[in-house]
Amino acid sequence: MKLNKIFLFLSLVFLPFCSASALDLFLENQPVQDGINVFQMSDVFTEIYEKLDESYLSRKNKEVKLESLSRLNPNAHIEITGERLVLVWGENLVGNFPRPNKRDWQEYGQLTTALVLRMRENDSYLRSLAVSDLYDVVVKALLRGVGEGGGYVVADQEKDDDDAKMLTSVGLEVGRDKFANLRVTGVFKNSPADKSGVKEGDIISEINGQRVAGINDTDLAAMLSGYNSGTVKVKLLTPNGNTNVTLRRATIVSADADVIYRKSNEAGLDVLEIVIHDVSDSAVEIVNEALAKYSDVGGILLDLRAASGDDARAAAKLAGMFLGQVPIMRISETAVDELEVIPGGNAITSAPVVVLVSDSTRGTAEAVAGAFYENRRGVLVGTPTAGNAKMLGRVNLSNGGVLKVFNKFIKTGRGMMIDGRGIFPLVCLSSIKDASQADTFFLNIINGQFNAHDYNKDKNIDVLSLWRACPNIASGDDEDSMADAVGAKILTDRKVYTELMDL
Repeated sequence: MKLNKIFLFLSLVFLPFCSASALDLFLENQPVQDGINVFQMSDVFTEIYEKLDESYLSRKNKEVKLESLSRLNPNAHIEITGERLVLVWGENLVGNFPRPNKRDWQEYGQLTTALVLRMRENDSYLRSLAVSDLYDVVVKALLRGVGEGGGYVVADQEKDDDDAKMLTSVGLEVGRDKFANLRVTGVFKNSPADKSGVKEGDIISEINGQRVAGINDTDLAAMLSGYNSGTVKVKLLTPNGNTNVTLRRATIVSADADVIYRKSNEAGLDVLEIVIHDVSDSAVEIVNEALAKYSDVGGILLDLRAASGDDARAAAKLAGMFLGQVPIMRISETAVDELEVIPGGNAITSAPVVVLVSDSTRGTAEAVAGAFYENRRGVLVGTPTAGNAKMLGRVNLSNGGVLKVFNKFIKTGRGMMIDGRGIFPLVCLSSIKDASQADTFFLNIINGQFNAHDYNKDKNIDVLSLWRACPNIASGDDEDSMADAVGAKILTDRKVYTELMDL
């Protein structure tokens, strides 16, 4: 909440914390405050600001601002006015500091530390965090201010955890608290929930568009676990506000891909469903084995609806098994330098492919979808991808931590920008709501009455209006059933597949 000018003026006059320089915020004989060495923390934040300034962000005219720390709690408001920086908590002014000099990262580091200390006094969640976790949430808040992802991790936390390898869920434990809220009580490392950023303590308010208050515990358990894969759409209430997360149940959470073989249907064709969770070397191995085992399969349903990734080589290997040696993506770190990524091997299958995409298809998975589109190798079905096609750069810090910044942007193999735009499917699933509409849709295709517009080629299209025209599907169950039905029909009806590929 912003203060009126009179109250702000009085606060600036009478608040006792009125140091003349940000370098004088802490006393040398009091290095530890609230269990934190303020000088060490200030040095870490100083280095983080320096590294961020050296990154691609600065070349994109994006400035990391202290005001972004307001994202740590909805009650917090940070404002720089005149020569001061103030922190308001609700209706109370709780911090008043000198305004930092532009690009004086040492002053920024001390001010960040001072603001974090003030926030911890009013926020039990921040107070409960270990120092390394505190760095992570602060860095994420700063990066969200410029629309980027990333964070901070202690180097040894990036090692794999072998615990809980066999799970049949989205990877989280939940329980109702004394207020009947469905609260996350545990998150399994490397599970879909962990990769999507779900944290212990988050509250689940909706699942698949249904209010949790109206779902009994038995149905809740079935939605979040079970031996069958499926899409679960969750609305979370977190310390940083509301967020929507799409999770994919996995029979083995630690695996980066699942394979489901469906024997011949009435059309006499077998279908191989490949569900990608993470575009990684592990996923490539699983897909390679599946394609070798089912080499004569009639059609392939490649499900990228909840896939992400930031490994360019793994993406090239995955796409190369279907496309061969063609440009899969370009990686741009500056305005003039681009790295073209091409697989080293030939395609190992020529089976027809339907690629399922959604707003949770992101990172290198978007590039894979784009490669299928540009090379006319498969039919894209679903809703527009996230338009979040970046790759992580990892910067080592002197304290042993690692700063992770999405500072590499991904284009398609032919140079089409994906970030901020996404890849658009040929068949919009949200426009097919039931079996009757599906029958009409396929009849129009066969009769030559499906007038598709290639929005991927239209550089002047209003992206937001197009996303509104092909919106997300609220229920994961509804999306699963329609994706399966439409995908199977396209793969098993050769006339339909041929007509769509010829558009």
